[in-house]
Amino acid sequence: MANAFFNVPVPVNEPVRAYAPGTAEHKNLIDKYKELYNQPQIDIPMYIGGKEVRTEKKRPMAPPHDHQKLLGHYNQGSAVHVEQAIEAAMNAREAWANTPWEQRAAVFLRAAELLAGPFRDKMNAATMLAQSKNVFQAEIDAACEMIDFFRFNVQYLTTIYKDQPISSPGVWNRVEYRPLEGFIYAITPFNFTSICANLCASPALMGNVVVWKPAASQVYSAAVIMELFQAAGLPDGVINMVTIDGPTAGEVIFKHRDFGGIHFTGSTEVFRGLWKNIGENLDKYKSYPRIVGETGGKDFVMVHRSAKAAEVATALSRGAFEYQGQKCSAASRAYIPSNIWADVKSILVSQVSSMKMGSPEDTSNFINAVIDKKAFTKISEYIDYAKAASDAEIIVGGNYDGSKGYFIEPTVIVTTNPKFKTMEEEIFGPVLTIHVYDEYKYEETLHIVDSTSEYALTGSIMATDRYAITQATDALRNAAGNFYINDKPTGAVVGQQPFGGARGSGTNDKAGAAMNLMRWVSVRTIKETFVSPTDYRYPFLG
Repeated sequence: MANAFFNVPVPVNEPVRAYAPGTAEHKNLIDKYKELYNQPQIDIPMYIGGKEVRTEKKRPMAPPHDHQKLLGHYNQGSAVHVEQAIEAAMNAREAWANTPWEQRAAVFLRAAELLAGPFRDKMNAATMLAQSKNVFQAEIDAACEMIDFFRFNVQYLTTIYKDQPISSPGVWNRVEYRPLEGFIYAITPFNFTSICANLCASPALMGNVVVWKPAASQVYSAAVIMELFQAAGLPDGVINMVTIDGPTAGEVIFKHRDFGGIHFTGSTEVFRGLWKNIGENLDKYKSYPRIVGETGGKDFVMVHRSAKAAEVATALSRGAFEYQGQKCSAASRAYIPSNIWADVKSILVSQVSSMKMGSPEDTSNFINAVIDKKAFTKISEYIDYAKAASDAEIIVGGNYDGSKGYFIEPTVIVTTNPKFKTMEEEIFGPVLTIHVYDEYKYEETLHIVDSTSEYALTGSIMATDRYAITQATDALRNAAGNFYINDKPTGAVVGQQPFGGARGSGTNDKAGAAMNLMRWVSVRTIKETFVSPTDYRYPFLG
């Protein structure tokens, strides 16, 4: 047993590789992409208690940008597999919870180093291939952010454990941070490979065991995450991956006595349904479950008349269209003052028109495909709605083609109606809607920004006037959990901008911060008295 207080390596953000054409890093990654694309079809299992589990029900996997290409299959599970995953997790719980914290930390520090080195190209290539991310979007997500989560979470763990109470003379007070008494259910999205890993890893780091259900469209890179965890030495059963439909999993998990909490990223509608389901089963649980969720967004860019047109246009083109707008933080609505609108429009249309679209294999493509046919249909219906509307016009983009891949042009809608449908509803695709307002109605427009959406995830203010920035920062205090000044509303970095929102956007428990890890522990206070009293009488009794 160790008898020292350990200092962990000081975390630094993983440098983002540029992947400039002609460099070795570019060649190596594209070679790995081609290798995965051309390899024989793969069969991705579930991972339960360290065992690979396969079934008779196979589900196909195809690149969104080339949906006729069959990459292979994943195995569809049943309620039996969920029960097996819970059993495996609970069997692993005692040994993992009793593992010294520095040994748990070492697993994820090793995972970070493996991902920074030998796993990097494979994790990025898998994300490019199956989630249709361009090389830069894959690098900042699947490599750098995941590495940062692992490294910084270890630092946050030590910060939490060091937080101890004061003691009075003759007494020693201390607190211990126990893992939750049960298992954690992680439900993860398709759009960020790093989020998928972190939603499993952060509870596990704190000594918990996990049942993980990845999105069907992310299973390809999810399997690489499981390979990474195994290579890092994560014990069997600590994280169990099941590929199963949500209602079937929920029917087992939310009625299980040992359900200890949920770590979720996905839609607001689904999260509310899960919360309701949990509430209806409260009497079944050993403890009140922890409910942590990051959900939808209708993220804004608010622009003051003092802003610079080129800066505004670039914040919009990057913020709205990186990864095809499939970020919960993507700029989806913007409010532009009339005095700079002509210049913003000219630059924005020029920038968006120059964006190439196609496969991630060609790294000159800024735009790739949206994730699947369901998303393609939903997004194209919003575009058609705008085309038919009398109070809106499309100034760039507006075309789509799903014949080879699910390609939708980056589309900018301008509306005279600040309550237009695409100003209010989450689209989750490459569609930006702009409302041009009277430059002297700044305060009124701030109120519109705050009251238009049920969400409160990200937003930004663009201005050079400091009083205007201060006014917006105050007026939009509750409109965004991540607020940006003179920047796009995307691109939060672990250790720099802890991420999460409130209102309809989630519980705001801030992934990439100690406050998130605190949700996965249950604190026990211990008071030790060194010399115990031997008489009940206090001095006041005389």
